[in-house]
Amino acid sequence: MKELSLNVLDITENSVKAGATLVLIHITEDETLLTIKISDNGCGMREEILRGVIDPFYTTRTTRNVGLGIPLLKLAAEQTGGNISIASRHESEFPTTHGTDVLARFYKQHIDFTPMGDIVSTVTTLIQGHPEIDFEFRHDSQDFNVLLDTRQMREILGADIPLNDPEILTWIAQYLNDQY
Repeated sequence: MKELSLNVLDITENSVKAGATLVLIHITEDETLLTIKISDNGCGMREEILRGVIDPFYTTRTTRNVGLGIPLLKLAAEQTGGNISIASRHESEFPTTHGTDVLARFYKQHIDFTPMGDIVSTVTTLIQGHPEIDFEFRHDSQDFNVLLDTRQMREILGADIPLNDPEILTWIAQYLNDQY
């Protein structure tokens, strides 16, 4: 993928498919390291699935034979000298604390570092496509601290205004852009 924001979109869609009601997208960076952590409270993965998820030819999908989201993220991280780690707790073993954490580290000075891209559009697209799910987006660096939490938005807006209302989506994009 040409932008890390597309990797974020792809991995977060996995969280949605796993039945998550809350997805945390946390990005931290300094002069040398960019870290992306995506955590969810979805159903989690059993150990045998977790072992296979890095394999580009492993997928749980029935519509095609290949699942490339995690392998492409892994490749992007490793090309910079970074790494990826995945931890998951399946709901059958962890009925109250199930979910998955994906953590990827990238060395920004490396020639193969993939740029972040349009993360504002990624977050806005996720909220537009899944207004019933809560997202906490945080991007911390030396120059800025960006935060958007849909749980706080719901408290202010109430239950009658959906987060995918066009005016709300426009506000979300502007609010995120203003923080950058």
